[in-house]
Parts: sequence; structure tokens; C-alpha cells
Amino acid sequence: WNTPIMISPHDNRVIYTGGQKLLRSGDRGDTWKAISPDLTDNDQEKIAGTGHIMYCTITTISESPLEEGLIWVGTDDGRVHMTRDGGSSWTEYTSGITELGAPADRWVSRVVTSGHHAGTAYVTKCGYRNDDFTPYVFKTTDYGQTWQDISSNLPPYPVNVIFEDQKNEDLLFIGNDHGVYVSLNGGENWAALEANMPPVVVRDLL
Repeated sequence: WNTPIMISPHDNRVIYTGGQKLLRSGDRGDTWKAISPDLTDNDQEKIAGTGHIMYCTITTISESPLEEGLIWVGTDDGRVHMTRDGGSSWTEYTSGITELGAPADRWVSRVVTSGHHAGTAYVTKCGYRNDDFTPYVFKTTDYGQTWQDISSNLPPYPVNVIFEDQKNEDLLFIGNDHGVYVSLNGGENWAALEANMPPVVVRDLL
């Protein structure tokens, strides 16, 4: 699959990438250090895949542009973790999302920290690999203590990515297996961003 990699918004010498642990480089990739324990389920049956079919890995990383060292991580076995001290300690938030109806094992397709409030983050999960086409989109405004389902009226297509506008915190975009959808009110409802765009799989947004 696609290994996530991101440059820190606070220091362009700092790069993050993930295997089963989050790795950090402070010298643009010359050397690396693990800054987390294994953040996956460490399921030996899934790990023992052949070729490129390997599971129990980090799929998405996001460091807050407002609070250095506040990093969210999601995995392909459904787990969501966050650190506020650059990796010295980690807290798992999977259960708060699961309680809203997202099966625990659904692939975390994206986690994004807000550019407007440090305590706000968005998580999308994708059930494509489980024949589950429910749109899973969640938001926290208190560093993961509570979560809100903001999938609202999205159609039944797997969600691959979410993006928050840099000027307007209520303007959100998601990419799913049918195109792009936009919300003008923070996820209370969504509309297709169609125009002349064909119904295609959208896996990234900027």
C-alpha cells in the first residue's frame, strides 16, 4: 500500500513515516528513530501475508500546525492514537469512534488535525476491504475526549480523505469512491461537488 510520510509544519528537517511504529527523522531522512510503541493490533496472521499484502501498519499521520508535538496516527486495523509530547506518551482513541458505529477494524483512511483549533481533528474510516460502503467521518474538538459523527447525508461510498479549508473552519471536503463532496457547515450536511467532474475514486485532496 502507500506508506504515509509527512514533513513537520514546524521544522522542515523533521519527517515522519510509519510502519507498525511511528518513525521520526530530525535530519531530513538521514537517520530515523521510533517514537512510539507498536500502535497496531500486531495480529500475527495479518502480518504473515505474502508479497506486498501486509497489514498492521500505520496508514495516516498528522501533526498539528498549531501545537508542535501533537501528532495523530491511524492504522489499517482501525486504531487511532495521539501524542501531545512528540511521542513520549500515547493515548488510544479507537473506542470513542467505535461507540459511534464504526467497526473497530475498519481501515483508518485519514486523520487530519485542524489548522484552526489544536484540539480539533478529523478521522475517516474506509470499509471497502470489508464490503462495507458506509461513509465513516468523525470529528473531535477536545483532543479526542469526545467524538461526533459528521457523515450526515453522505451517500454510501467509502471515504478516503477529508480536508479542512485553511481560511474557513466550517468548509470541509471529503473524497470518496464517487468523487468530492463539500460541507459549508462543518459536516452538518454535504453536497456533491460535481460540475464536469466524472464519478471517480478520489484518494487525496489539497
